[in-house]
Amino acid sequence: MLVLHGVWAGDGVALWAEDSGAVPGGPGPDPSAHPFAVTAAALRAAAAAVDAPGAAAAAERWLRLRLPATAGRPLPSPELGGGPAEGSAELREWRAPALVVRAPDAVRLLAALDGAVAAGPVPGPGLRHLAAVRRFAGRLASAGRLLPVPVDGGPPRWRPVLTGVDARHAAGLVAALRAVGRAHVAADADGRAGRLVFEALGALLDADVRARLGPLAGRLDRAVPAADRDSGRGRRLRDWYRQAHRPRERARLVVRLREPEPADEPGAAEAWRVEFWVRSGDDPSLQLPLRELWLGSGAAWLPDDVEETVLRELHRAARHYPAVRGALRDLAPDGIGMGTGGAYAFVRDVAPRLASAGFDVVLPHWAAGGSALGLKLTVRERPAAGGGSGIGAEELVDFSFEAVLGDTVLDVTELAELARLKQPLARLRGRWVRADPAHLRAALDFLRRRGRGRARREEAVRMAVAAEAAPGLPVAEVDADGELGALLSGAAERRLAPMRTPDGFDGTLRPYQERGAAWLRFLGGLGLGAILADDMGLGKTVQLLAVLADERAERTPGPTLLVCPVSLVGNWQREAAKFTPKLRVHVHHGPDRPHGNALARLLGETDLVVTTYGVVLRDAGELAAMPWHRVVCDEAQAVKNSDARQTRAVRALPAEARIALTGTPVENDLDELWSIMEFANPGLLGPAAAFRRGIADRVERDADSPDGRAGAALLRRLTGPFILRRVKTDRSIISDLPEKQEMRTWCTLTPEQAQLYKATVDDMTERLGDAEGMRRKGLVLATMARLKQICNHPAQFLGDGSALAGRSGKLDRLEGLLAEALAQGDRALCFTQYTAFGDRLAPYLAARLGREVLWLHGGTPRPRREEMMRRFQEADEPMVFLLSLKAAGTGLNLTAANHVVHIDRWWNPAVEDQATDRAFRIGQRRDVQVRKLICVGTLEERVDEMIERKRALAGSVVGTGEEWLTELSTADLREVLRLAPEAVAG
Repeated sequence: MLVLHGVWAGDGVALWAEDSGAVPGGPGPDPSAHPFAVTAAALRAAAAAVDAPGAAAAAERWLRLRLPATAGRPLPSPELGGGPAEGSAELREWRAPALVVRAPDAVRLLAALDGAVAAGPVPGPGLRHLAAVRRFAGRLASAGRLLPVPVDGGPPRWRPVLTGVDARHAAGLVAALRAVGRAHVAADADGRAGRLVFEALGALLDADVRARLGPLAGRLDRAVPAADRDSGRGRRLRDWYRQAHRPRERARLVVRLREPEPADEPGAAEAWRVEFWVRSGDDPSLQLPLRELWLGSGAAWLPDDVEETVLRELHRAARHYPAVRGALRDLAPDGIGMGTGGAYAFVRDVAPRLASAGFDVVLPHWAAGGSALGLKLTVRERPAAGGGSGIGAEELVDFSFEAVLGDTVLDVTELAELARLKQPLARLRGRWVRADPAHLRAALDFLRRRGRGRARREEAVRMAVAAEAAPGLPVAEVDADGELGALLSGAAERRLAPMRTPDGFDGTLRPYQERGAAWLRFLGGLGLGAILADDMGLGKTVQLLAVLADERAERTPGPTLLVCPVSLVGNWQREAAKFTPKLRVHVHHGPDRPHGNALARLLGETDLVVTTYGVVLRDAGELAAMPWHRVVCDEAQAVKNSDARQTRAVRALPAEARIALTGTPVENDLDELWSIMEFANPGLLGPAAAFRRGIADRVERDADSPDGRAGAALLRRLTGPFILRRVKTDRSIISDLPEKQEMRTWCTLTPEQAQLYKATVDDMTERLGDAEGMRRKGLVLATMARLKQICNHPAQFLGDGSALAGRSGKLDRLEGLLAEALAQGDRALCFTQYTAFGDRLAPYLAARLGREVLWLHGGTPRPRREEMMRRFQEADEPMVFLLSLKAAGTGLNLTAANHVVHIDRWWNPAVEDQATDRAFRIGQRRDVQVRKLICVGTLEERVDEMIERKRALAGSVVGTGEEWLTELSTADLREVLRLAPEAVAG
């Protein structure tokens, strides 16, 4: 990470920067040089990243900075993880390269920083403070609170007039200036802050005003000699400026739809009218109908040219609403008359076009929100036979539907009358309503067919959360009582009494685990499936075991089948033995597992059966014939591919209740969420194709559009009652977990890497000329894989077993990071996706670091795997653990590490997050530093930027992995894969 600092240097903003990846060496030729400061060339690149005007031509300068230091080195800024200066810290002078951006360009630079994207350099506190000063200067210039001040031998300078609230704001800016913003001045601290702030404010205000005046600023400077600039002339010049920069827009056209008055005679035509009004550009509350304007009625706020303005605007409106042309034939146009059909067309088609063109459109309140016809579902629980609680999926509930229009409930008679009229606009109970005639007929037909009845609990839930009860008829409101009401209102998790630590459970549940276990028990009692999507490390295993112990304290409901990856079988055995020693556990795995009658007899004496996805696939028919009380999928992303044979086999297992445990319910796209939900609650989201077409495409296509936001809200409503997700960074959930600091560490290529990289891209470009279809996709993906290997190390790409030392910028940076961590007595996890590279990397790092490097991959036997985990956790010395990303993404607790390094990026951030959570989980006592090594100027940097823009969907969706790259044009591909000049060291 790069932090961009800024200080006011008298005539402009002096920029300097710190790099989080910098590893200072010993004393150099200039011991006062700041060891973390970047070079002037790197500084220009950082400024270019935020489109800083004038950065290319900015003068270079060496700044002298007084900064806190300890042990002969400056403390990193807080943005780089530096803490407050400790007792041993002292102020010391350092020199750093800087670029000075003059005041006119500085105004635009600071404005650009306000809109900078997160992927760019991080602005430091001094630069953020200067941006606040720039905003204040802009407000003063807009309000005309300024005066020109004479300057000997030069043009006047515009300076602020600070009184009242402006003076208090300026004093606040002085108080807010932190030490780093005045570190380059060698005066006393009290006076320095005020002088710096007012110098910067005056210079930025002058530059802002001159930019607004344009060429006129120079003419004014020449026209008013310095000797004649007395206070009277200055005030007159200020008054001229205020008058010249008053808002130009003194009047605006308003288009307003007026409802007709009730007709005197039944059946008379309704007279709707679009009226033209004019309103003040400064005060929107001042409005006047054009009818009165043409009659000579006016007001003080109307400008002299108001008639010309509104006629010009009416002609512009006619381009979007042709009916205005007819009104313009009148001498005094004031509106357009129409019938009910015309009014509906205006609301549906014309009003959106006029609003998009910049006109003010005023609609009745019923029209602004669109059609609101929907259904209200009422569900009432029936008393259980014998006075019991009635909890269970088999219990019946009473349900009824009613039509609702906005906030009005319609009876069948009213609905039938509206449907008979076949009008999109109609009067109902004395007011106008809007509803599609086809939807009215559909609602009437639905209520006559299925207006009320009885249903099982799970069927009632599906009706309540369905997107539509019938085509075009959403379930707009649900009124349910009892447990169903708590579930459907979203209040179940809050209202449920937390599960107290049950008998037979050896341990203490945290408060959020008590609530999670109670929620699992609650949904299971309703016969509904649950997705427990807590972050990795929050204890999903413990919550499930607590539920099993709790229900077996009262009765023996039957066996629970738990399906998990083979790497987690031993973990479930150990956790069950630790927390629920009375639970009867059977591991159904291996060649000696029982079958047929032997398995059936065993289930009668077992509470929990632990098996693997592979066994379920092989023994699908036999396991589907067993009487399971509950089926649980751990690491449920294993069933994210709905068409896979493994997924179909798991979904075919019958059970009274189902639970999916996963820290990442969505890894790549929303089809995965559908697949997991289809396991937990079959049929809830409808068929996969309809879900993709109706919801997923809307959300993934443009999450920030109104349609995308509406789709996301609908999806949350459909799935919300069945998904419980808590994250480790939520302090209301868990307050004793330390911080996680994620950062990118930039690496450069060696000349050998750069040569191989360029040759590979050139080869791909040449071969793409005649490649199409799958051949083209295969070529692109193969090239990507080669480039990623080159970024790691030439020897990995060449596969020739050649030496590793001195040939890879990324490997050099990795060595430096690990050496620093070991020197501090820390332990580190390193993840790579390449097993063959790890085989060479582990002994190389061990030799370079002088310590054993543990190496775990998919081929590591389970006993060896568990021995390495134990050694790493229990060692009392610094250690490095190298792990294969795929083999170590789940089932490992490695909280002894407080450093995590991702050597090569996996383009799915959810997979990286799972790996990071091997260290960042319950039991971790120290802050965890997570570094992702990225070769600057290469494919790694460009794809990283694109992935960061795709993280918004469900917190971790990145489209469809790498497939999107294969669809780019050849020119786009070359741009993505090209080698930037800054990528090569030296």
